Amino acid sequence: MTIRRQLAVVVPSFGLVTLVVLVAAPMLGSTAINLARVFDLSIPWAENVDAQIFFVARLPRVLAGALVGSTLAAAGVVLQALLRNPLATPFTLGVSASAALGAMLAIAFNLDVSLFGTTAESMASFAGSLVGAAIVYLLATRVNKALSTNVLLLAGVMLNTFFSALITLVQYLIDFADWYRTARWLLGNLDVSSYSPLVASLPLVGVSFVLFAMLPRALNLLSLGEDLASARGVDVGRAQRIAFLSASLATGAAISLAGPIGFIGIVVPHLVRLLVGSDHRVVLPASILFGAAFLVVCDLIARTVMAPIELPVGIVTAMIGGPFFIWLLIRKS
Repeated sequence: MTIRRQLAVVVPSFGLVTLVVLVAAPMLGSTAINLARVFDLSIPWAENVDAQIFFVARLPRVLAGALVGSTLAAAGVVLQALLRNPLATPFTLGVSASAALGAMLAIAFNLDVSLFGTTAESMASFAGSLVGAAIVYLLATRVNKALSTNVLLLAGVMLNTFFSALITLVQYLIDFADWYRTARWLLGNLDVSSYSPLVASLPLVGVSFVLFAMLPRALNLLSLGEDLASARGVDVGRAQRIAFLSASLATGAAISLAGPIGFIGIVVPHLVRLLVGSDHRVVLPASILFGAAFLVVCDLIARTVMAPIELPVGIVTAMIGGPFFIWLLIRKS
């Protein structure tokens, strides 16, 4: 099957699945709603509980789940090709830990600042992700100004460990109320009750997706080795920088919106490859669509399985991703 024919089949199929999930998820929950009442404009908003549940309690978090799931899945695809490591995730390069540290500091210092509906925790988280990405990049290009993927990986692991220790220190020093806030944030959640954070994150996600669109052919060749990619006409340094920048922006935007939700970036790319093959021209768009649907379904499970208690969605993704990660390790060995 040619690549065009495969895209013509795969993208609409995955898109249809994602659309069904996005339409169905806001209707489902611990409280039943009447869809006719939701869109009945004759009922005053203050009296229309069904519309309030749909548009305020459920739809924003469904859209947030789709946005976060798609960005983390795409970042996972890009980093696995860049590092030539099937076990790489969006959290491999230390961006997640630095973003989490930023949010922890905002909570510890009780920062009460908002901009365009974005909380201080979200802004500090994204700022932290930029700091972490900058440190990793500077370390990886220090020797000969070229981006060394080996140093990139080692620097990311080192920064993850260092920033995780700082996060633990912050949690140890703050009081119990703030500790609970940090612990809940670190579990990852989609408790979004307005559209402002989504709108604020769209420019960052948009830039990262534009950069993603430039990468599929280069990723196919980079995953086979830098020498082969260079021999086939790929500007290796440029492609690596675009891949690193796009994955870092996407990861930072996702974490600032929902916290560090793990395993999406490793589970989704591998599931998609099992279904459609390894060509990044197909894997990348399919992962974006499937990642959106996957996280929305995980969030639906999180808010219904123990209703009326809502679990952080990071727990659900970890319970699915943990065994899958072990299976990948066994399969790789």
